[in-house]
Amino acid sequence: MSEKLNIAMLFGGNSSEHDVSKRSAHNIYDAMNKEKYNVTVFLISKDGIIINAEDSWRVFEGEDEDAIVAAAKDKMDMSNPLAPIAVLGEMADIDFFYPVVHGNLGEDGTLQALFRLLQKPYLGPGIAASAMSFDKDLTKRILNQAGVRNTDYVLLTDQNYQDYTYAELVKELNSNVLFVKASSQGSSVGVSRVTNEDEYKAALKDSFQYDYKILVEGALDKPREVFISILGNENPRASRLGGIVLPEDDVWYDYNNKFVDASGMVFELPVELDQSLTDEITEMALKAYKALGLVGLTRMDFMIDNDGVPYLGEPNTLPGFTNISLYPQMWEVSGISYTNLIDELIAYGIAEFDRQNKLSYDFVSLGEEQMGEKQYNAEVAK
Repeated sequence: MSEKLNIAMLFGGNSSEHDVSKRSAHNIYDAMNKEKYNVTVFLISKDGIIINAEDSWRVFEGEDEDAIVAAAKDKMDMSNPLAPIAVLGEMADIDFFYPVVHGNLGEDGTLQALFRLLQKPYLGPGIAASAMSFDKDLTKRILNQAGVRNTDYVLLTDQNYQDYTYAELVKELNSNVLFVKASSQGSSVGVSRVTNEDEYKAALKDSFQYDYKILVEGALDKPREVFISILGNENPRASRLGGIVLPEDDVWYDYNNKFVDASGMVFELPVELDQSLTDEITEMALKAYKALGLVGLTRMDFMIDNDGVPYLGEPNTLPGFTNISLYPQMWEVSGISYTNLIDELIAYGIAEFDRQNKLSYDFVSLGEEQMGEKQYNAEVAK
């Protein structure tokens, strides 16, 4: 590696969180220590094509994305199945990949598999952990096996959803208020709060735009939402808790609150809870982090019911880094600056890469290992 690390920051993506990713990327770039890193940016277009660095910089600096992407694609052979990754040659000298791609591609294991093929270190969890944590159904199965409390749910698919009515789900989940969620989406995309059959049918239609697996959960009664940031690999650390107070007329933390208009929200940083409850949430978060095989970073979202019982909502393995994003803010109040946080995240990515490289992918039988290849082959030939 060169004296400065060559960092490739990928942003955009073909998910509904494309614009969120762009805002996160700007904040991260501004906070990066340029004395340590040479940073190159690569835009992933809304249709999933990695754009060359020169045009990506133009988009990053505010030029019209649609026009630049269209012009770049005109120069590409789009009949080539490798067109979406045709710019990989520009990444030959990259030392570290820093994905800032939320949702599809970024958090579902896809980009992680690409980085693995390129044999380069990268930010965040690996392929399997990313994929499992992005799928709410798989996440809940693992949490249940690990004994981490989360809300009850019914899994619907495009094959069985007609077997359930709103009334039947209300009875099964013991709640008149239901949340309908696309299993593999983030930032409250494809999520609806429903209180009757008509709303339920509309919510199914919306969620099935994003996934063929749908979770229906019973709502907790006016829960308090709190969040915790996790940082590290084998021995992860937890931040102080953060929280939000919604505007009086809002009943849940939806996409609009998160990314469109947060003006009516109050951020609690840090949140002061009873020490026993804080300890319980921290323990649950770290237990879930390890059960899911996560490394690098994750934000864990919790709900606390009226009896003071915490439930883990979901992990966010590449959380937002916008001006109002909670992950970096919770570390700020825990004593780690934005710039130092990025340094640590990169260091953890490199450490995990080095750890994985110690594994052997060539099969050597125990007999061959003990006897030596030449003697072992002679014995086998007898």
